[in-house]
Amino acid sequence: MTQTVSPPALGEPLPAPTPSSELRNRLAIRRSAPAQALTTPGPDADQIADILTLGARSPDHGKMTPWRFVVMGPESRAGIAEQLAALAVAKGLPGKAQAVLAKLTAAPTTILVISTAAPGLKPVWEQELSAGAVCMNLEHAASAHGFATCWITDWYSYDPEAAALFGVQPNEKVAGFIHIGTSPEPLLERDRPDVAALLEWLP
Repeated sequence: MTQTVSPPALGEPLPAPTPSSELRNRLAIRRSAPAQALTTPGPDADQIADILTLGARSPDHGKMTPWRFVVMGPESRAGIAEQLAALAVAKGLPGKAQAVLAKLTAAPTTILVISTAAPGLKPVWEQELSAGAVCMNLEHAASAHGFATCWITDWYSYDPEAAALFGVQPNEKVAGFIHIGTSPEPLLERDRPDVAALLEWLP
C-alpha cells in the first residue's frame, strides 16, 4: 500500500526540485478512465486524506484557497442521483440526462471540488483557475496511490437546482467531480494534441 507523506513543518526549507524519471513517466501515460467503469478498490480514509493534502498544495492565489472539498461515498451519490433523475424528468430533459448519472454513482469515492471564487482583490477568473489546478493535482495524487480517476462535470453541475442537491451555494460553482477507483480493464492510449501546432516561440 502506498504510504502517506508527512507535510513539512511551517517555515522548513524545502528541497530543490530534482529530476524524476518516475514522475515524467507518470505524466507521459496519464489517462482519464471512464467514470462509469470505475470500481473497487478505492482509496481508504487515510489515502483520501493524503490525496486531499497533496491536492491542496496547488497554487492557491496568495493563500486565498478559493475552493472547498466534499468527499462523497456511494450511498450519498446514489441518493442524490435518484433526486437528479426525478429532476431531469420534471425539467423535460432528454434521456441522456439520466443516462449520465451512471458516471456519478459508479466509483467507490468521489471528491467534489467547489469553486468559492468571489470578487475582490484577485480576479475571479484566476481564482477559478486555482480550483481547476486543484482538480488536476487531486488526479495526480490519486494516481500516486495507484488509482484511476475521471474529472467530469455534466449537466447537474450547471443547473442551480441540481447543484444545490450537493450543497453548492448560489455564489459557488462546481469545478469538478473527481471520481476515484480502479479500472477493470487497461486504459488505451488515445489521440493527443499536436503540441507544435499549438506552440509559439518568442525570443
